[in-house]
Amino acid sequence: MSKGLIFFCCSCAILLFSIINLSVGPIISKRVGDDWGTLNCEKAKDDYDKVKDQDDSNNQVKYGKEWEMYACQRGKAMHDMEYTSFIFDIVIGFVCGLLGLLHLFELKKEFVPKTGLIGLGCGIVGFVLSFIYVVYNGIVYTNYYDITIYKRNSDGAFAERVEAGKYECFYFDEIGNKHALTAKYSDLIQKQYNYDKDVQAEFVDGNSERSLCSWDDPFDCQTTGYISTTDKIYNSNQCKYLYVENSYSIKGVTNKDKSDRFLTTLLLSLFVCLANIGLGLFGFLLYRTPGEF
Repeated sequence: MSKGLIFFCCSCAILLFSIINLSVGPIISKRVGDDWGTLNCEKAKDDYDKVKDQDDSNNQVKYGKEWEMYACQRGKAMHDMEYTSFIFDIVIGFVCGLLGLLHLFELKKEFVPKTGLIGLGCGIVGFVLSFIYVVYNGIVYTNYYDITIYKRNSDGAFAERVEAGKYECFYFDEIGNKHALTAKYSDLIQKQYNYDKDVQAEFVDGNSERSLCSWDDPFDCQTTGYISTTDKIYNSNQCKYLYVENSYSIKGVTNKDKSDRFLTTLLLSLFVCLANIGLGLFGFLLYRTPGEF
């Protein structure tokens, strides 16, 4: 395969993957982060600065403000990079692909060295932008959320009985840390966060374990990591697990859709990064040896 054909194929790959990204991007498609571009992260930073130097007795407040500051900064950065990298990659994929196609048809062959330079520059810039987007996408995907959905295992349970009337929470991290108890975007692809006919039927059935052993506020876990059920569940000693009560209200697969969009754009952007490396490399080779197009 000639260098010129590889250059053209890399351009087409960038164009194709970027068009797909533009159609499924979680922010561009308005599935998440519709307001991330207008977030006031300076205020979040100021709120954190006000409490960060206070004594250790205020650790929970400091942690909460710090988390909000970083969530704002990273969410806004991902918003900006999603638009910037996708649109730029579409432009360079189209321009370099068009130039490559012209040269493959023996047109404007004297322009090959300049095409090589254009490919080299675009490949470098495109790789940097796409890689930065991949980093922010990965960070937000695995660490953050936009709605509060309590984490649960594949059966919908969030705590297990350790003694009569006392249950240990699965996802407790430290006192006051509700973020560890919340499902992140990467969790939402799992079945327990989306419609499941069998689970729905059990919650509707007033005699099933899920129905009798459901709990209305799993965020009680953030206090100590344990939940006492003695006063709230009549037959608590018969429940091996506690289940998230609102699991029955899930009607669709919108949570999976959000997670799928993050993952799809993350993977396709990695391919775009590789294609940009190829574009830059073969652009350089064409600049050095234009006669081998």
